[in-house]
Amino acid sequence: MFTAAMTGVLITMLIALIAAVRGPTVFDRILAVNMFGTKTVLLIAVSGFLMERPEWLDLALVYALVNFLGTITVVKYVRFGNLGEDHRRADP
Repeated sequence: MFTAAMTGVLITMLIALIAAVRGPTVFDRILAVNMFGTKTVLLIAVSGFLMERPEWLDLALVYALVNFLGTITVVKYVRFGNLGEDHRRADP
């Protein structure tokens, strides 16, 4: 049963990679890469359960945090072209 779950996750990861390559806009590609990272977290968690290695869940959580921060950073860079400036408007 878990082998079927891992196969399903791998298939959705392949679909995410195809979407990342074919995405019409850069934001669609970023979303597809984020989905690939989320599926990777799921794959690590299921693999850890299958191999009876519960410490892999910690690795999956760390990877999820890195994936989230990386996605936010890439979106900000693509949107504004710079990571260091504050782009909020100052109200007089």
